[in-house]
Amino acid sequence: MLEARIQQQFFECADLMYQLADGLARPIAEGAQAIVGCLTAGGKLLACGQGGGQWLAQWFASALMLRFERERPPLAALALGPALTQPLVPHHELVADPSLAVALQLRALGQPGDLLMVCSAAGDEPAMLAAVREAHAKEMSVLLLGGPVTEGTTLPGLLGETDTWIAVPHERSARVHELHLLVLHALCDAIDLQLLGDAEPA
Repeated sequence: MLEARIQQQFFECADLMYQLADGLARPIAEGAQAIVGCLTAGGKLLACGQGGGQWLAQWFASALMLRFERERPPLAALALGPALTQPLVPHHELVADPSLAVALQLRALGQPGDLLMVCSAAGDEPAMLAAVREAHAKEMSVLLLGGPVTEGTTLPGLLGETDTWIAVPHERSARVHELHLLVLHALCDAIDLQLLGDAEPA
């Protein structure tokens, strides 16, 4: 019984991948083009998330800064998070509210033409909502990796015409995070393809 339940995890994930492959290909391609356009124009990518999404944002920024599967020059990418500012100025009016810490970093580091990537399975975290609003105030575009749209999902409603939404419509956050990681792999590969041309990874 335990083995069957474990196998079901694999089957559920695989089924979701097949179901979403066609629908996600276009927004992932648009996201990769937005990232390459930002970086080649002298901008930078700032990534953020909450919970598992914060780990994914850190992984993606590292993959751009270092490498994915092929050697290339480092790309301008940085992961944001509460730990970067909370210990430094604990009495600051924004940092006193942890949900505004990422927005504070965007206010300090974001520039017009930069791109904010948000990893959010829930779509209603106050910190991510504040980050998207701050990014728009700084004339930055947003790339949102989101989950299912429910009654409390508010992040997609903040997106504008220059933003990109990659949605994984599944009720289990574990499945959403798994597909988000696959999306990030696809983004990295598409970015390298645009920058380096068609070649097999080393």
